[in-house]
Amino acid sequence: MPRLPRLSNLGNPAQLVVAAFAGLIGLGTLLLALPVSADGPTGLGVEDALFMSTSATTVTGLATIDAATFSLFGELVLLMLIQVGGFGIMTIGSVLALVASSRVGLRQRMLAQAEIGAVDIGELRGLIRAIARITVAVEGTLALVLFVRFWQGGYEDGIAGSMYSAVFHSVASFNNAGISLYSDNLAAFVGDPVVVGAVSVGFIIGGLGFPILVELIRRQRLRGPSRGRIASRALPWSVHIKITLIATAVLLVVGPLVVLSFEWTNPDTLGPLHLGDKLLSGWFQGVTPRTAGFNTIDIGAMNEPTLFVISALMFIGAGPASTSGGIKVTTFAVLAYVIWSEVRGDRDVNVFRRRLPTPMVRQALAIALLSIGLVVTMSLVLMASDDLALTPALFEASSAFGTVGLSTGVTGTISTFGHLMLVLVMLAGRVGPVTFVTALALRERARAYRYPEERPIIG
Repeated sequence: MPRLPRLSNLGNPAQLVVAAFAGLIGLGTLLLALPVSADGPTGLGVEDALFMSTSATTVTGLATIDAATFSLFGELVLLMLIQVGGFGIMTIGSVLALVASSRVGLRQRMLAQAEIGAVDIGELRGLIRAIARITVAVEGTLALVLFVRFWQGGYEDGIAGSMYSAVFHSVASFNNAGISLYSDNLAAFVGDPVVVGAVSVGFIIGGLGFPILVELIRRQRLRGPSRGRIASRALPWSVHIKITLIATAVLLVVGPLVVLSFEWTNPDTLGPLHLGDKLLSGWFQGVTPRTAGFNTIDIGAMNEPTLFVISALMFIGAGPASTSGGIKVTTFAVLAYVIWSEVRGDRDVNVFRRRLPTPMVRQALAIALLSIGLVVTMSLVLMASDDLALTPALFEASSAFGTVGLSTGVTGTISTFGHLMLVLVMLAGRVGPVTFVTALALRERARAYRYPEERPIIG
């Protein structure tokens, strides 16, 4: 059997990633533009087909048309795009991490291999198999839970309908797509802890990232009866998993607290709900902005402070090499550590008794500033071309960049030019941070000389 190509022999990573996603979006556009994709004789139209194909492929969830518009064939096309797009970005994110490491020396390569999790740097087969096994296991479990609830709860007609809806929403949940088969998204399940809980678990696991999942699985295996806890303790936690899990935990607390605080008495959102439903809805709408994009209450009716915080959460996103978008929680955490080190007067940026490399800090700053520039520019475009106010424009731009899918309800009213710009932002938000970080790592070089140091006045 022929061996798969080595990572070091791959071509330009940025070009490969963009070309792959552009090709999938093009295929999805052609399929969705067919009359058979819509419940009607006219079809979707090229603009809607392109937008929905991009939204599904980049696992965003923004929609220009109602979910009821699609036929069964159209829904299956969306499902295929979500699955391939989500699986692809997890695979590409992990592969590119190895691509970058394979170009920067043996020591860094071994460190990166430990971060990713016992995968041969020269092979792709084991990496892809591991991601596939995790994907099937999580989506299969979610589908089983949702199937039982949809069927017993009477949400769907019969076993077939319950099974189909369960599979669709399990795939959308794990891949952080935010696309639902229902016109009101998940508003019908606002007080159902089983559905809300299963969907939440799905997109939280999907948002952790493949390196985190692999390391957690390895530790669980080492805790088996034959090896005990000693072997598990002997395997040190990587800085990556520490930063990701801590930052994720903090945001999972902050998001719901903000939503509950600002929306508790809002008569159009949480106000009319009972105590249990308020807490459940506040939790769900506080954690879903981290790129999932589902909603159980009306997003457009939220207060402006809530929309502002949700925009920030969408911009941050979830874990690297995951099905999420945004600048990623690790980038956000690194910047927080930089600020803390500067305030303390530390010469180095130290995290968990480890020093962060200066190139990594510079890359985090570059990612954050470029992403801010992209979101601000897109907000200005929507304000100028579609006469949107600042809050909905910023919210829409952040949702597209973070590949979240939440909207205040303006997506369908935006002009063709605005839709095309959102398509570009969704694609940039999906592949931009991954490819840009890789490009920076591959371009890293050491000069044989350094210029004299001189400091401008800051502040």
